[in-house]
Amino acid sequence: MEVEYKNTRPSVVLPDVLVQPVGEKGLILRMPAIDETGHQAILAELRKRGEFDEKQFTSVGPTIGQELKKNSFYAIILVMIMIALYITWTFREVSLPVSSWKYGVAALIALVHDVSIPAGFFAFLGHFYGVTVDTLFVTALLTILGFSVHDTIVVFDRIRENLKKLGGREPFENVVEISLRQTIGRSINTSLTVMLVMLALYFLGGVSTKYFSLAILVGVFFGTYSSIFIASFLLVTWHKWAMRRA
Repeated sequence: MEVEYKNTRPSVVLPDVLVQPVGEKGLILRMPAIDETGHQAILAELRKRGEFDEKQFTSVGPTIGQELKKNSFYAIILVMIMIALYITWTFREVSLPVSSWKYGVAALIALVHDVSIPAGFFAFLGHFYGVTVDTLFVTALLTILGFSVHDTIVVFDRIRENLKKLGGREPFENVVEISLRQTIGRSINTSLTVMLVMLALYFLGGVSTKYFSLAILVGVFFGTYSSIFIASFLLVTWHKWAMRRA
């Protein structure tokens, strides 16, 4: 629900309602699904604080909400699986010392890490501060997946190039370390650029994009971490484990 007061915007506190200021006189109210009776009750409470115009009222029922949640979950899972398959196919020419499908699995595990942390962070905000998420949050998660896998592919691609150059002259873990040293500056600089933009959007942007930018900010930070310290580490660990079994 969005309202705009005609005079000075009052301070509004309502039970089970998240109130966000918009502009100089507007308010956005987010709440669980309510019927028309509940809608009118909230309007009555707002009228006690001054005269206003209701700009918008959108209600998503439990059936539609469950459908959106299910479709969002399927979309994220499908994107992660397709990314893993794409990486496996792209690195099909790199079969030694680590099979190409292991690159895909390592990237998939890193992506699960990248999505879980923002989701857990917003679950914390929702539980203690009443922050709600919507389809824009799902868009943020999909954006995080795309950014993170791009960063991971850059590291993996450098590993592939160094494997061709160094051949059997260097152990696999040394090749991975050399590749990380060559790409870490690029990864950090790219992430900092995105994070600075998201910080500006968070503090200076509108209310509707506030938590969208916050989700991307958290996701990009941990996505950069996973590309450097998780995906590549998994490849080395997997290789050492296979060598011990051989």
